[in-house]
Amino acid sequence: MNERQAYNLHPLARTLAQVHVSQHPLVLHKLTFLRSKFTEPKKFRELVREIAQLLFYEATQDLALAPLTVQTPLNDCAGFEIAEQIGLMPILRAGLGMSEAILEIVPTAHVWHLGLYRDHQTLQPVTYYNKLPAQPDIDLSIIVDPMLATGGSAIAAVDILKRWGASRIKFLGLIAAPEGVQALNNTHPDIPIHLAVIDSHLNELGYIVPGLGDAGDRQFGTG
Repeated sequence: MNERQAYNLHPLARTLAQVHVSQHPLVLHKLTFLRSKFTEPKKFRELVREIAQLLFYEATQDLALAPLTVQTPLNDCAGFEIAEQIGLMPILRAGLGMSEAILEIVPTAHVWHLGLYRDHQTLQPVTYYNKLPAQPDIDLSIIVDPMLATGGSAIAAVDILKRWGASRIKFLGLIAAPEGVQALNNTHPDIPIHLAVIDSHLNELGYIVPGLGDAGDRQFGTG
């Protein structure tokens, strides 16, 4: 294992089979500038978009394909098309930048927003918005949220999707605390967790350290 991998790969990613932490040099490069307190909202949004796309690429290597023949300028050519309907579930509001980035890659994906926020007193998730259709109409549900802190919102989102009838779910985030990773994995051990990095710990206010601050505020310039 080289120095870069030894730095970025948290022990949880070595011991928990469903936890996947990116080792891609571009992810590590962009993540560094995303963290900087001097990164302005416009550049911050661009970095969120770019990292989200790279992580989505890594997280969807198991998508099913169907054969498709197309006509090139010279001849018919056998190829493939994605054979699964993807659903993106951004946790409002911070997950919006990630879902919009992924839509650039898969414009046919369905987007169903989940409104969840963390009560700053109890640190527990509160659901305020859920517009999922009556019946699941997708094959793969991907929950997107930049930060996996206590894990409460992610767990609540998975609970909602499982009650809805989603058969295959993944979580896609940028920065996680080990406490949140452990909580999500303990509650839903069947859910793959794809991340850019697992940080040191949560502080007494429930923020990830070293983290990057509040992802929603930094995206939208409201902090």
